[in-house]
Amino acid sequence: MDSFEINKIITAILVTVLVVFGISKIADTIFEVKKPDVKGYKVEINSSSKTEKSAESQIDINALLAMGDIEHGKKVFKKCAACHSVNQGGGNKIGPKLWNVMFRPVGAVTDYKYSKALLGYKKEWSWEEMNGFLVKPSAWIKGNKMGFAGLKNEKDRASVILYLNQNSDSPKSLP
Repeated sequence: MDSFEINKIITAILVTVLVVFGISKIADTIFEVKKPDVKGYKVEINSSSKTEKSAESQIDINALLAMGDIEHGKKVFKKCAACHSVNQGGGNKIGPKLWNVMFRPVGAVTDYKYSKALLGYKKEWSWEEMNGFLVKPSAWIKGNKMGFAGLKNEKDRASVILYLNQNSDSPKSLP
């Protein structure tokens, strides 16, 4: 290569750099970009989980349970049966056994390793607690390790609650 070819290559590189920077400067003058006064982004806190929990606790449990049917609950419980046993004398699976679950303290099965969230909850599985939990377990008790999406249908939820109540040494009467 002779010196004339090297000069052409260097000139081409310099012209390319000047064109790129020149277009950038021209674009900045044509299109004025207003920078925000405050640097950063506004983060809005979604308080729907709090309102969701309070809305579910406001539900008329008698009306909800009136929609339920134990036989329908047995069918819907098949979704739960992959992780829970509801038989008397049944053992724990991925989740704890659910025989006698209604009106016992949360996290009371001694041979099951509960999450810290469930152990610290310190309530019992009442009609209202079970209903709220079954809507969306992760929203009702934050930090629990149950990966179930929940039962959105009220009849399904009421039926499962009645089915769980029936699978007990002494089923409670409806409120």
